Amino acid sequence: MVEEMKDMPDFEINRGQIVTGTVVKIEDKQALIDIGYKTEAILPISEVSSMHLDDLNESLQVNDEIRVKVKKVTDEEVVVSKKDVDAEAAWDRIVEKFESGEVFEVMVKDKVKGGLVVDIGIRGFIPASLVESHFVEDFSSYLNKPITVKVVEIDREKNRVILSHKAVVEAEMSAKKSETLESLEVGQVIEGTVQRLTDFGAFVDIGGVDGLVHISEMAHSRVEKPSDVVTEGDRVKVKVLGLDLDNEKVKLSIKETQPGPWETIEGQIQPGDVIEGTVKRLVTFGAFVEVAPQVEGLLHISQIANRHIATPSEVLSEGQEVKVKVLDVHLDDKKISLSMRALESSEPTRQDDDQTLLDEYSDQGGFSVSELTGDDSSDDSK
Repeated sequence: MVEEMKDMPDFEINRGQIVTGTVVKIEDKQALIDIGYKTEAILPISEVSSMHLDDLNESLQVNDEIRVKVKKVTDEEVVVSKKDVDAEAAWDRIVEKFESGEVFEVMVKDKVKGGLVVDIGIRGFIPASLVESHFVEDFSSYLNKPITVKVVEIDREKNRVILSHKAVVEAEMSAKKSETLESLEVGQVIEGTVQRLTDFGAFVDIGGVDGLVHISEMAHSRVEKPSDVVTEGDRVKVKVLGLDLDNEKVKLSIKETQPGPWETIEGQIQPGDVIEGTVKRLVTFGAFVEVAPQVEGLLHISQIANRHIATPSEVLSEGQEVKVKVLDVHLDDKKISLSMRALESSEPTRQDDDQTLLDEYSDQGGFSVSELTGDDSSDDSK
């Protein structure tokens, strides 16, 4: 067992002993330590710390009381090491932290080609691949700053300690991800940050979880590519459409958080208004006319002209700009009834009859599937 000596006059000392002394003088490359011996001990700058020092004043001050290990004893001098004593105590702490998986804070002292060097009583090393969960090109910003780490590898014989900040970051991200997933509910509206764009949509970080906004859920209008709507780094409001907790997948929608095209026209289109629109589709019983972005009204065949026509194509063609009169508006059902005939004469438009015709061809809160797809196979004998 190593013997530790206190302040006793003229005691014998041997190589390997640990003694307590007081710093009495700091020189350029060494410090003089009073250990109660007949001569003051020399503490070289290389034996002060496991880290490189350019100036002893960085680590020592006169009157500091320190523990040192005797490295050399001759009649002329005694050479001691503070570094060896600190290392022995540090190793006990490091082994304990390694076995417990403890997260602790260290100060970055140097950057080298392969990573970061820290002082933990001995020289600790954080390889470049274990600094962050992402690639870091320049480590200058880490110098002389604290960083949280875990011990991931130790080799006492080689005096090697490998640390990881990446392991700490990933553990925190995993915990945050689990917490977020547990808090999510279908239908919930939250804010997130656009992380990356793909051909099929955008991934949005909603608190450690990257949810997918499919391109079909980015806007009410057709989207050619996600970058037309969002860019990386944008803060967006999203609605949770689906959850797969087992696979940690979340389906999101930007579109569902925004007013739909029918909501935007509320109060802007009223019965009796004369407006312009574009013929979008011709069907056997009439035409669908876009009167606002993504909003189509039905121009029934009976309301296209004063004369009898067999098919809407006798008067209209897709893409044609037309002026129409609004007969009726039902925003809740997404229905607008239109007439061109009403603008050609003062003849009554028989709105009640027209509404009956409209209802016959409407379904599921809007127009029938055949109308919406433009399928002319619909039965127009009604």
